[in-house]
Order: sequence, then C-alpha cells, then structure tokens
Amino acid sequence: MEKFGFVGLPNAGKSSLFNALTGGSALAAPYAFATTDPNVGVAKVFDHRLDALAEMSHSKNVVHASVQFNDIGGLVEGASKGEGLGNKFLGGIREVDAIVFVLRAFEDPDVPGVADPLEHLRIVELELTYSDLETVEKQIDKRRKAAKGDKSLAEEVAAAEAALTHLEAGTPLYRAKLSEAHRELLRSWFLLTNKPVLAVVNVDEEQLTRLDEVIKPVEAELGELAPVFGACIQLEAEAAQLDPADRAEMLEAYDLGEGALPRFIHAAYLALGLRTFFTTGEKESRAWTFRVGSTAPVCAGHIHSDLQRGFIRAETIHWDELVAIGSWSKAREQGKIRSEGKDYVVVDGDVVEIRFSV
Repeated sequence: MEKFGFVGLPNAGKSSLFNALTGGSALAAPYAFATTDPNVGVAKVFDHRLDALAEMSHSKNVVHASVQFNDIGGLVEGASKGEGLGNKFLGGIREVDAIVFVLRAFEDPDVPGVADPLEHLRIVELELTYSDLETVEKQIDKRRKAAKGDKSLAEEVAAAEAALTHLEAGTPLYRAKLSEAHRELLRSWFLLTNKPVLAVVNVDEEQLTRLDEVIKPVEAELGELAPVFGACIQLEAEAAQLDPADRAEMLEAYDLGEGALPRFIHAAYLALGLRTFFTTGEKESRAWTFRVGSTAPVCAGHIHSDLQRGFIRAETIHWDELVAIGSWSKAREQGKIRSEGKDYVVVDGDVVEIRFSV
C-alpha cells in the first residue's frame, strides 16, 4: 500500500487532516509536539467507476482501492540539526512514498504559530533540504571510492554529485532539474526531497469564501511541481466523524459539495503514478492499483501470484463501454471483449478477466 506522510510545522493541522481522511481520532492539540509518534491510518479511494460496475453486476461485495496516511509530528526550524524532535520526525518521512505539505493559513489567537503558508513552506523545505544535504555529504565519498573499482556505479555517483550541487544551493530536489534517470538512481538513498509532493493549505471558515485567493500564492510558488488544495481541515475532520447523511448535510451547509478531501485523495493517488483496473461480478467488484506502464501479467499478479505465473491472456473492456452495454455476457455476445496478450499495457479504467493455467 502506498504511503503518504503529512509534513508541516506544529499546529498546521496535520493531525486534523489525518482524522478528516481516515475518520480517526488522533490528538489534535494547540501546542507543539502533540504528535510524537506517527499516527497511521488507511483511507479508501472512492471511485464512481467502481460503484457503477458494482451496480451493473449486482455485486454482493465492493472493495475500493486504498492508501495509507502517516501523521508525522511537527517540524521546527532547525529540525535538521536536531531541534525539537527533528531527527525522529525526519526519519519518519523517509519511510513514506510521497510528502503532503500541510500549510497553515488560518488565524487563531489561541493556536501558537505564524499563519503564513509561504513561510511554513519555506521552513519545511529548508529543513528537508538540509537533511538531504547531510545525507549526501556522508555517503558520496564512499560511493566515489566504490565506483573506482566498480564502473557500474559511475552513473549513481554522477547523480549524487548533481544532487549535491542543488542541495548546497538550498534547492530541494523536486525543484531541481534533475533527469528522471538521475532521480531514479537516487531512490536507494531515501532522500526526502526526491519524493513527489502535494500541498494542502489549511484555512478557516471565513477564508472559504475566498479560497482561490488564499491558495493562489502557494500555487504560484509551487507551479507545476505539486497539486495545491485549500481546505478548512477542522470542518472536514468534524464532518468525517458523522454518519453519511449528517456528513452530507454539514458539507452542504457550508457549500463544500462532497468536500475537498475526496479530490485530494485522488490527486495523492495519481501523484505516485498509480492507476486503477477493475474486476467485477456478482460476488465482488473490486478496484486494483497498478503503476502506469504495467503489463497485463504484472497486473494479474496483483490479484494473485498464480495468475501472473500461469498467465495466458487478459480479456478486457473499458469500464464505461461495459456499463453502457449492461453486462459482461452481453459485451461478449457483441464481440466487445478484447483478448490481450503478455505485452498488453493495462489502461486506467480497464475491466479485466485473467485466463491462466498452472
């Protein structure tokens, strides 16, 4: 399961965001270091395509894709030097697949800290960059020496040297113009700023009426580097504790539609290059996660290793075409089910049946 880590300054709203997404009850208190150990929770990736397939198939069970969220304690300026609980928290970030910056824009005299999302972003980025700089400086000489005896390490050393140049200039690697090949070579270094990023700007109720204006500076700063979302996280967290009917009523009362967070979950899911294929039937309709570019046998392996080992072919049709036809059997009768071999690259939204023999 893919892991997303919430990163931000104390009192930015990380634990409330965790509660909003997972329906959890992590301590969200107006003082620094209320979270000292990461809270871990799982959130469903709700998908209208799966719902449509389940309705078509009259499925008894519906299984959504899911992602894991880690609520990591607040960083402070100097965290990379061990300030606060910096080293412990930075270690927690290394374990996630993508970083979610939680940036405070709300004003509250009872909650300490600055209410400037750009200042939050500046401090957090700098601490992550300093931490990565220390990591590269510690390891690069060892890799250089190893590369003298093993020429296959030359490209990795070149990638590390390119990264070092950017980090010394105070530039996080997701802002640096490193090649994809270099970024891939650095995966095993577990550098914090070599991960995909997203940003959530935490606003108060009054700021909801001018949300675009509040988040615009952050969007301008991050540009195409990261999706940026604005949300009143406290409201969303309160809504998450209600039953579905009351939740919908509360979100409607604040003109929030389904809420900002379902859109955020989808963006987080896509940020890692994750996509979805489906299986459907009377017993179960299910969403399966795969990475962009995966072939049919690889996707079959997500269902069960035997399906990949004994793969013969994948029978597939896109979800919307199947729903329009009305059933798998009708689609087969009409010749709409395609038979794909081992080289077929699965497309987001494919509905698949695997033929195999072991």
